[in-house]
Amino acid sequence: MLRHVSRDQLVLCLVTSHSTPVHWRLYYGSAGDSPSEAGVFSASHQGRIDLGARAFLHCVTITPGTQLPFDTPIGYDIGIETDATISWLADTAPTVCYGTKERPRFVLKSRVDQVLHGSCRKPHHDGDDGLLCADSILAEASAKGAEYQPAMLLCTGDQVYTDDVAGPYLSAIVQVARMLGLYTESLPSSTTIDSDSLLKDPSYYKRSSLLPSKKAAPGLQSILFKGARKPIFTSINAENHLLTLGEVVAQYLLAWSPVLWDVVDIDTPPSSLTDEQRALYIEQTEKIHRYRSSLPEVRRVLANLPTYMIFDDHDITDDWNLSRAWEDSAYKQPMARRVIGNALIGYFLFQGWGNAPHRFEPSLIDSVRELFANADTDLHDDLIGRFLKFEGWSYTIDTSPRVVVLDTRTQRWHSDQISSWPSGLMDWESLGAAQQQLLGQPSVILVSPAPIFGVKLIEVVQRLATWLGQSQTVDAENWMAHSGSAHAILNIFRHRRTPHHFVILSGDVHYAYASDILLRHVPDSPRIWQITSSGIGNSFPPKLLRIFDRLNRWLFASRSPLNWLTRRRRMRIRMRRPSNYSGRYRHQRLVNGCGIGRVVFDAEGRPVSIEHLLSSGETVKFKQGYESDWVH
Repeated sequence: MLRHVSRDQLVLCLVTSHSTPVHWRLYYGSAGDSPSEAGVFSASHQGRIDLGARAFLHCVTITPGTQLPFDTPIGYDIGIETDATISWLADTAPTVCYGTKERPRFVLKSRVDQVLHGSCRKPHHDGDDGLLCADSILAEASAKGAEYQPAMLLCTGDQVYTDDVAGPYLSAIVQVARMLGLYTESLPSSTTIDSDSLLKDPSYYKRSSLLPSKKAAPGLQSILFKGARKPIFTSINAENHLLTLGEVVAQYLLAWSPVLWDVVDIDTPPSSLTDEQRALYIEQTEKIHRYRSSLPEVRRVLANLPTYMIFDDHDITDDWNLSRAWEDSAYKQPMARRVIGNALIGYFLFQGWGNAPHRFEPSLIDSVRELFANADTDLHDDLIGRFLKFEGWSYTIDTSPRVVVLDTRTQRWHSDQISSWPSGLMDWESLGAAQQQLLGQPSVILVSPAPIFGVKLIEVVQRLATWLGQSQTVDAENWMAHSGSAHAILNIFRHRRTPHHFVILSGDVHYAYASDILLRHVPDSPRIWQITSSGIGNSFPPKLLRIFDRLNRWLFASRSPLNWLTRRRRMRIRMRRPSNYSGRYRHQRLVNGCGIGRVVFDAEGRPVSIEHLLSSGETVKFKQGYESDWVH
């Protein structure tokens, strides 16, 4: 996987099945094929972590002797040394190259002229993988030239679904964990559940019974449910929730590469399944086969395009840190804390580390390395505690325009009224730190996993559900759900040193849309664009989305007084009209279907083309609407 790229640094992540030195080569020239530099990382380099007996993660940071050139193809090669022989990518993984190229190539752009972005890639969703659209774009760019190559891929949340695993996928995870001898552990508060027992009996479709629960929250909810025990882990699909660190590692090894899928068998349903579970397993097997069939192209995308990631809830667990009550229940329960912590360690290893390696102190990485080497319970709990307190998940990519990626999950603004009400997505301090990265920039790309400017009707429904004590039922997490964080983020846009061109890229909601935003009563208002693309492998219930789309247009039209009841009343918002969309009705605003977003920028950082590329083959363009579309 090609991760962070700058003129002075190149970060690559790979996993090998043997403890071996890793060799690298860089190629410049007009076609990225002129040998320029080479080097080697020893078998015990600082970026290596032994995940198991036959799995070794390498996060290698290459520092070239001279600065990498802008706007020209740069080729690279990775060599694995075994028995004094070096096997290069052309031998070990030829499918990661495009066309007749002998090695992967990327382009370091002098300015961000085109980005791909998306979120929510669930393996057993009933649809084709949206990353196949990215593969088509890169194949075309490889044939046409460097100027057609996107600058980066931004994955804006839910890259994996740790809390919602299909039966066949769990079967593959168990087989991989055995095969590679991955990390084993005993889970707290239990004398019977550990890695070994789960490898023997994975508890297919029964894991929700293994997860801890809590008493109902006080107040209206306890009256309605009569003090019944409610789950801490709130996913409605938690029957196969991953529990151990070894399972989380295996999930990632299967998520972006076809290699291990070729040596596992998922076609035979486990004998322990009931008739109903067996039917579900067989149904999910077909979907997982479609998912795995796209992985050669997915791996090729990730090898040729700088890729940056940030978590949302499903990377860890549904409703992660939704409210102060959720946090109090989860982190005080040892089993829940371990399950959440294991997913967070997995995020660090396969997503967070490659985004910005300098954000992680060597002592923290040494502690991760020590844990995998010793499998000690105290070390495990201490490391989880460090990651739960870690405040460096957000990061900045120093490009033109600058890209600022927000952590909207771990530094939340708790409700001062009722502990079960949704927390603000970021607290005052983290918003202040983010603002410092924005001020004084002429233009900026802000990555917020949840849209800052969402669909008003849906936010109203979420607010009503919150008042009724059912915030978890409707995933009531949006920027406007908490008055403090809402006012703070909106005031950032009103600051006199705010970038004049402000593009917000988001995911999370399982549909796509684009909006233009201006400040009311400000003559020289900054231009703000909210661009949402979701999901890569997920979608919204079609009939329900059409209802929401129509009602939102009717109830919050430009002259509707309901607009004055929203927290965004000091702004003018216009939702763009999608064109070339076969599923549209006349006034359609929301686009449903698996795919990937593409935004093309001009020299000043303004989006000149906003698209959602559907895996069905359609290209939906979001064009500016009419003056009547503005919400006053």
